[in-house]
Amino acid sequence: MIKKIYLLLILFLIVLLPTSILKISDSPTEDNKTSFSINLLGERPYGNLSIKKLNLNEDFYSIDSPQNTVEKHVTIIKEANFPNLLVLAAHSGEGNIAYFENLDNLKVNDEVIISHNNKKYHYYVKEIWEEKKDGYINLNRDTNNQLILTTCSPNHNGYQLVINCIEKESN
Repeated sequence: MIKKIYLLLILFLIVLLPTSILKISDSPTEDNKTSFSINLLGERPYGNLSIKKLNLNEDFYSIDSPQNTVEKHVTIIKEANFPNLLVLAAHSGEGNIAYFENLDNLKVNDEVIISHNNKKYHYYVKEIWEEKKDGYINLNRDTNNQLILTTCSPNHNGYQLVINCIEKESN
């Protein structure tokens, strides 16, 4: 009986709530069940990160949003006058929140796309490095708009992987 009520509640939410606040995962979880989350606040994402090479297409939320946490999403670490500079982080490793688990597969010149306010910003990977994880990322500011992606190093404990991307065009 409880399962039927639960199912009816889910169907009710799916039918009556706008699709912008319902996210259904394309891939099953470890126990082969499809996962979904409902944002009852109706908060819209700040933007979207898309990396075709990694089959990654994830929303992220404004820096002051309660949704802006690596425990839920790709997360803004630093936003300095976007699109001038944007720093995004996410978990690597395994699990359904390990959005950057394959970030180490990126190579120089690979494309990364940020969508924000109905505009797409196209970036290319300029540099890749690892540095000691101490709460800081050491980088040189570029004259072009810059996107930094970071996660824990898959190869070295206590280090972080840093991907420096530079905007190449926008539309």
